[in-house]
Amino acid sequence: MRDRYATLRHLRTLDPKADHEEIHRTSSDTEFPWDYGRGLEVAIWRTCCVPSISATLDGSDEFALRAQKRYDDTRILLGELVRGGLDSERGRQALSQINLAHRGFPITNDDMLYVLSAFVFEPVRWIDRWAWRELSETERLAGFFFYVEMGRRMNIRSLPVDYHEFERFNREYEQAHFRPADSNRRVGASVMRLYSSWYPRPVSSLVAATLPCRLDGVARDALGIGRPAGWARALNRVGLRGHARAERLAPALMARLMTRPTARTYPGYPKGYRISDIGPRHTGLATRPGPPAESVRD
Repeated sequence: MRDRYATLRHLRTLDPKADHEEIHRTSSDTEFPWDYGRGLEVAIWRTCCVPSISATLDGSDEFALRAQKRYDDTRILLGELVRGGLDSERGRQALSQINLAHRGFPITNDDMLYVLSAFVFEPVRWIDRWAWRELSETERLAGFFFYVEMGRRMNIRSLPVDYHEFERFNREYEQAHFRPADSNRRVGASVMRLYSSWYPRPVSSLVAATLPCRLDGVARDALGIGRPAGWARALNRVGLRGHARAERLAPALMARLMTRPTARTYPGYPKGYRISDIGPRHTGLATRPGPPAESVRD
């Protein structure tokens, strides 16, 4: 049987700051490819609990009209940064697309900082609760250093230098800014429809019933979502615990069974795509096209 903890032992020999790209790439792509994706989905959903953020998303109609594309854009561009590295040619192109996608919108620095913090901590929280093992301290710090460096290149100010400082900011920002709003409800509902649309009926109905279990009460209140039924909470818990056991015992099999397309809205996928095509329509001429990339695993 494969030594399930061999990769973890190797990661612990690396420096979480100097080697943050290698550690984060291995952790998110090899150790927790499915769970890391679910954590990012929670992060995207939670950002809709902040009215100033949801109002921008609501006003742009990105989630109302193009929810799948908006999700695909995020996952592809993040995937380019993680797999290629921030200093690679494709990584620089991906960062250019990310920066261009945000240009022209009234997004405050604190909101940008909060979104960045959600991308750091929601995957950590998901993995620690639902994955086949918890993250090591090395992996936590590497993810933090990766996203802080990414934030620096996005010109986000007041970036933290300490993991726990950033986590405290994340908690305090949610306490201060999570509150109900019509824009939260509309964008949050679009997100939930998107996440459940990935499954055929009748499975999609069960998924829709269990999705709110991924949010705490404060987030559900901000999004106007009621408490899920007891049977839905039980099904969610059994399903995710079962997935974790299967991941521990048969990771290769689970990778084959659980991998699904990251990008559903680009005609060239999975044969390839150009980074200059990724993002809102106004980004199409922003950067010169790079070489086609192979499909990105979810």
